[in-house]
Amino acid sequence: MSLSDPHRHHVRARSAQRRKHLFRDRALPLAALLGGVLSAPAHAQEAVTLDTLSVSGTGTGSAPPAEGLNLRSPGRSASRLGLTPLETPASVDVIAGETTRLRGQNTVAEAVTQNATGITTVAAPGNGNGAFTARGFAGPNSIQQLYDGTRLFVGAGTVTFPFDTWNVERIEVLRGPASVLYGDGAIGGVVNVVTKKPLFTPFNEARAAVGSDGLARLALDSGGPIGESVAYRLNVSGNRAEGWISPNGEFRNLAVSGALTLQATPDLAFTLSHDFGYQEPARYWGTPLVNGRILESIRFNNYNVRDAKILWTDNWTQLRTEWTPTADITIRNTAYRLQSRRQWLDVEQYAFNRDTGRIDRSDYLEIYHSQEQVGNRFDATFRGTLFGFRNEFLAGFDVNHIAFRHTNNFASEGGGLVTSVDPFAYDPGLFPANGRASPAYATSTTQASVFAENRLILSDQVSLLAGVRYDAPSLHRRNLVTGSTFDQDFQALSYRFGAVYNPTPLLALYAQYATATDPVGSLISLSQSLANFRLSTGEQVEVGAKGVAFDGRAEWTLAGYRIVKDNLISVVPGQPTLSTQVGRQSSLGVEAALSLHLFEAWRIDANVALLHAQYDDFNQAVGGQVVSYAGRQPIDVPERVANLWVNWAFAPAWEARVGLQHVGETFSDFGNQARRPAYTLVNAGLDHQVTPASRLSLRAYNLFDDIYAISGNAVNGIGTNWLLGRPRSFEVAYSVRF
Repeated sequence: MSLSDPHRHHVRARSAQRRKHLFRDRALPLAALLGGVLSAPAHAQEAVTLDTLSVSGTGTGSAPPAEGLNLRSPGRSASRLGLTPLETPASVDVIAGETTRLRGQNTVAEAVTQNATGITTVAAPGNGNGAFTARGFAGPNSIQQLYDGTRLFVGAGTVTFPFDTWNVERIEVLRGPASVLYGDGAIGGVVNVVTKKPLFTPFNEARAAVGSDGLARLALDSGGPIGESVAYRLNVSGNRAEGWISPNGEFRNLAVSGALTLQATPDLAFTLSHDFGYQEPARYWGTPLVNGRILESIRFNNYNVRDAKILWTDNWTQLRTEWTPTADITIRNTAYRLQSRRQWLDVEQYAFNRDTGRIDRSDYLEIYHSQEQVGNRFDATFRGTLFGFRNEFLAGFDVNHIAFRHTNNFASEGGGLVTSVDPFAYDPGLFPANGRASPAYATSTTQASVFAENRLILSDQVSLLAGVRYDAPSLHRRNLVTGSTFDQDFQALSYRFGAVYNPTPLLALYAQYATATDPVGSLISLSQSLANFRLSTGEQVEVGAKGVAFDGRAEWTLAGYRIVKDNLISVVPGQPTLSTQVGRQSSLGVEAALSLHLFEAWRIDANVALLHAQYDDFNQAVGGQVVSYAGRQPIDVPERVANLWVNWAFAPAWEARVGLQHVGETFSDFGNQARRPAYTLVNAGLDHQVTPASRLSLRAYNLFDDIYAISGNAVNGIGTNWLLGRPRSFEVAYSVRF
């Protein structure tokens, strides 16, 4: 519980009246909000410049998050009851959208990994450039990604939206099992991107940027009232560059988000939104290793074919309704349609051949995804008393229908083609005409779930939180080549219990037990060979503490946890052709975060995650033999992760910042032979407040030009290629509000 807990019920009892006043006064000019504060010194804590003037919400008076841990900022990612992190018995990061833009984090992946605690990326073109690792688990089947609380079901291990931070109000990261809230595929955590909302106050902002490798960015954010009861928000962001690798290193993308809110009455609001994303990412799948390392002479070479193509298009439409008939009842409903179209045309594997001194290229793949998800989520919150104690109860349901179609060339001649090129002087060549894709399979998935959550406030110091969710997905898959079909039903029950104890209003001690489920593969693209396996199950025990001190100038969190995941598919000892669900994976870790703003000119944000993760019982068939990987570190999972940001407002209207990101060593194979070394990146920025409404920013990325791998591939325990992160680069941006 936070400082407001003893008054929570009474505050909410006044909320309807407060909304009536806001409904009447929502046309307050932006100039009135800015007057008198923009003249404050830029280095003062209370100074309001572009980094703090984020006006969001629909006129309900909810303030957007700011720099820091935001422990007193309500959210709905870790609990649907709208609790603050200080009130929640779980590990939650709340990252302000304005913070990501100030730090030059233009993608969701950058924002999450450079700010949240213990989160890293294994981004690659095959997974949509957005896969994460958390608490010993990796990939979109274990770390869910949400958009305004809506889950996109993962098809063939790929999620391609959202990707841009321009339209982001906040990113909420729940670390640890979250199946009780969002269903299967969340044993490691959840990343929820919350967008900017329509405004009843006129607001406009634009940004232009140029940088290394032909980088150019343009963005616009506009919001305001349309008449007396309608407000809008429009965000447009476009990015393009020639890229740092050649050929096929160029990229371009466009993100458009539009929303309209109708405040029908002070207690009833409808918001219709549509989001569009178009991406042509760099057609780069990695750099081959030569004797286990990256040669500087080929670091910037791309060995993909000349006519390679990657295209991703996403459309999300949502209609959200919120009704508060009384101060103690809130009803929400979200109806949505999500559509994704994806295409890949590449040669995706590269390996240095010691015998020939050439680069062998394989996996000539053409793949298309067509995915459509239509669903509805409903929940109702009731606030009152239970056994004489204050109580908050929520119940709801979530239903979805997902149609997924996969077109590929796995059975064509191109799928097995291998070519070789000179590492230095080479002709990229063309994709073979006889290796093109044809329809492979289509699936139809229906999912229905019911969930409930309860918070019982025993006193001003003690509260109990419990939740439960039951999911019943059903899959129908049809082979478009042979016409064969199969059907499979699944059931999953997830639950959690937690307690929060507040010795003081701004100090929370908590404990939690939670369960979760993960699919053995992407559920909506599950193959027949995996159809008879159950969902993997997991459980976590977590204890921790959180606090706010020095009048809010210091925030800190500390957590320890253990997660065990069962029912991994493992080969039966002595029978390399037989698999069963007896595997187990576990992780044990401690995480800490600190935000300090004790001096007017200085701010420090830091976090660290220390982890021991391993396969406890896991066998695989290698060369016709059963090999045990018990005790090995899971693929792509680092055991040491840390972030540090230091801000220094060294003069009026000037501020400098330096960020360090450390990721420990990882492995590309089960046996931990294909090692990817640890790396530490240094990013820096310098901001000048040109006028009260405009800012000029200089940013440097990977300042010391480290060579590091985001992900990698291995064959027989030998690393073949690494997908490298960007080298040293620079960017100059100008932002203005009007």
